[in-house]
Amino acid sequence: MKTLSVLLAFLFYLPSALLADTRPNILVILADDLGYSDLGCYGGEIQTPNIDRLAASGMRMTQFYNSARCCPSRAALMTGLYPTQAGIGDFTTTMPDQKRGAGYLGRLNSRCATMAELLEPAGYGCYYVGKWHMHPQTGPIDRGFHEFYGYTQDHSHDQYDRDYYIRLPHGRSKEIDPPKQDFYATDVFNQYALEFIKLGQSRHKPWLMFLAHSSPHFPIQAPADRVAKYQAVYRRGWDQLRQERFDRMKSIGLVDNSAWTLTGRSMVPVDQDQIANGYSGLENPAWNSLPQDRQNDLAQRMAVYAAMVESIDTGVGKILDHLKETNELEKTLIIFLSDNGACYEWGPFGFDGESRKGINKLHLADELHQIGQIGTHHSYGSAWANLSNTPFRSYKHFTYEGGIINPCIIHYPSKVPAGWVNRPSHMMDILPTILDVAQLRYPIADQMPDLHPLEGESLMPNTKADRTDSQRVLGFDHQGAHALRHGDWKIVWTKRSSESVHWELFNLKEDRCETIDRSQDQTELVLQMVAMWETWANRVGVDWKKQW
Repeated sequence: MKTLSVLLAFLFYLPSALLADTRPNILVILADDLGYSDLGCYGGEIQTPNIDRLAASGMRMTQFYNSARCCPSRAALMTGLYPTQAGIGDFTTTMPDQKRGAGYLGRLNSRCATMAELLEPAGYGCYYVGKWHMHPQTGPIDRGFHEFYGYTQDHSHDQYDRDYYIRLPHGRSKEIDPPKQDFYATDVFNQYALEFIKLGQSRHKPWLMFLAHSSPHFPIQAPADRVAKYQAVYRRGWDQLRQERFDRMKSIGLVDNSAWTLTGRSMVPVDQDQIANGYSGLENPAWNSLPQDRQNDLAQRMAVYAAMVESIDTGVGKILDHLKETNELEKTLIIFLSDNGACYEWGPFGFDGESRKGINKLHLADELHQIGQIGTHHSYGSAWANLSNTPFRSYKHFTYEGGIINPCIIHYPSKVPAGWVNRPSHMMDILPTILDVAQLRYPIADQMPDLHPLEGESLMPNTKADRTDSQRVLGFDHQGAHALRHGDWKIVWTKRSSESVHWELFNLKEDRCETIDRSQDQTELVLQMVAMWETWANRVGVDWKKQW
């Protein structure tokens, strides 16, 4: 993509010298598998005072969508396009299926431009820390970033494995390299983000810092002292905590009318019984139906997850303090978000071990405290994921709201108003927002005919996108799960369900949490919206087969 960068530099940008005094720094912080209501500022009990500080003086999006899973969502966020348009229709792969088309290349293609490829020619220093997950062959240095620390292989990794994380470009020495016994990836990612911000500041030009945490994605791991403070909290169980979250969401103004309903316990996706912990196709169990030993095991898992989220927040606080001390907080656009809904894998008791093949061990007594420590590989399971996605149903991988909606905070003092923003938005809106704030233009078709035109819209209040657009169409597809939102209406085609599968229809204005299927009394509307989904899918290169 170097040719693209050169062309952009000459053809599409205002001279950077003219913009030097007005262009902001840009900080994007992406959490991995963080649920809709995990943050304190979205109703959660996890302590996130620094992210809450951002939210208090920023926009908090209530209807911000993703692409159901980590790498497709990252592709949309990085390029302003739907995932298939960027080449990552469902997942990264080294062996793409040629029959599925260009949307399933399994890595970023040549018809998209990353935010770094668009900002770097205009004089921005571009830095990336953490999880890449858009394929090593199209890694961060290849796609416009100057400096990188983290990992480009796979979707997750052991937080304590010091030697796995790399510094790029090749030949760079690690500026931050704690000894093995002190290494914890979330902390080191936070430290490297601050290191790169300082590097950008020293070069006296605006910078882009993309901090992509792997927390709180499994394996759930966190230092024991951080876990201990949450153990008693989660022994109260998911039923009580879901109700408490929903009540807090009302008190902070997120839940503001009767359209919001606390859904029942979500169904465990259909799978092999050993993977689904014996609950395949069944509702997650009531907390009080479980024996004490199982409750203790599960509470410890969720305590580790919470400690991971708080560790992200601690790093956010250090970055904010530094920006304030260096007088750059006011001139920095900060975006905090998650990549998809919380992860159900595998069933209510989670899994143990890197194979994830249904292995689940009940930890007793002293073994409890080993959960999340060095040498472990655990998940927290579907019932806690249901808590993380309060009040919505379902999870990551699926296209109900619990899978495709996430928190998003946009902080830019004096430029964006503080408060809740209800406009339906999407991951692909982030890049146009960044270009808008940086006073840069996206290449138009007659200049770069091979480049897909932007799908996203700027979220800045001073743009034409700041309207109540009842007709915006947002399409979704992930490995057999489909959806389309058109104004207040949404159709959903689910998968791995124990119930009869058909296109469901929900009116999100009246039924925000998808509790009443209207498909039987609105059959004509269903047909119209299915036709819209098919048109959308064909346009953006989705490989689909009629399953209805």
